Amino acid sequence: MKDVEIGPVTASNDRPLTIIAGPCQLESLDHARMIATEMARVCDAHGAQFVFKGSYDKANRTSLSGQRGLGMDEGLAIHAAIRKEFGCPVLTDVHAPDQCAPVAEVCDILQIPAFLSRQTDLLLAAGETGAAINVKKGQFLAPWDMANVVDKVESTGNRRILLTERGVSFGYNALVADMRSLPEMMKTGYPVVMDATHAVAQPGGLGGASGGQREFAPVLARAAVALGIGAVFLETHEDPDNAPSDGPNMIRLADMDGVIRTLMALDAVAKADPARI
Repeated sequence: MKDVEIGPVTASNDRPLTIIAGPCQLESLDHARMIATEMARVCDAHGAQFVFKGSYDKANRTSLSGQRGLGMDEGLAIHAAIRKEFGCPVLTDVHAPDQCAPVAEVCDILQIPAFLSRQTDLLLAAGETGAAINVKKGQFLAPWDMANVVDKVESTGNRRILLTERGVSFGYNALVADMRSLPEMMKTGYPVVMDATHAVAQPGGLGGASGGQREFAPVLARAAVALGIGAVFLETHEDPDNAPSDGPNMIRLADMDGVIRTLMALDAVAKADPARI
């Protein structure tokens, strides 16, 4: 298994679990600081590695009226402040090749959204920054197809790669998480991430917005961690029902302590005897 060094964090399928957590959409510095404070506390208490995430632009909203976010300049300023204050790596999405270099000047991890996971120019531009790259597997891709994605990023000389499962399309407005995809992607050796919150989304399920079943996010996280993966991606908010984006599938911040405590207990068991295929 490959270790991916990201500041103070070492992401690996053989190392203690990394928690990638934060709001779906950045709202303000004070809001990001509030969430980072609680998540850093919880992760430290239970022995998890912590990466803060937040999006400055939700470019793939269901409808034109959906809130996009703060924009790159304000969003990156928030990430820089969180990184400095908490000493944790920070992650955000990129949607176009020309965004990669400026984002990499601030953020430790560039995330390729699932819908864009086969966009060669974007993958190459991201890889060329030298930042860690987290690629979310497209809802339309088989897990073994991610080997081609890895080849594209590796062609830039960048081997700081994470691969994320976030569910596969299963009929209209529905996703299903196939746990077989996790050990399949682990065959690459790179850290595998389970996006437990987006995997319970119902894309476009509310007509002009996506729905979701947040009660199942901790369930999927437990199942994934039991396989001995490298990281779990969990979006969180203190009031998900009033969040500007992805509220139906985000975990309440007040519930994260219990969720992380359980995940770390499962991680210890799983890493002692990881699943292999």
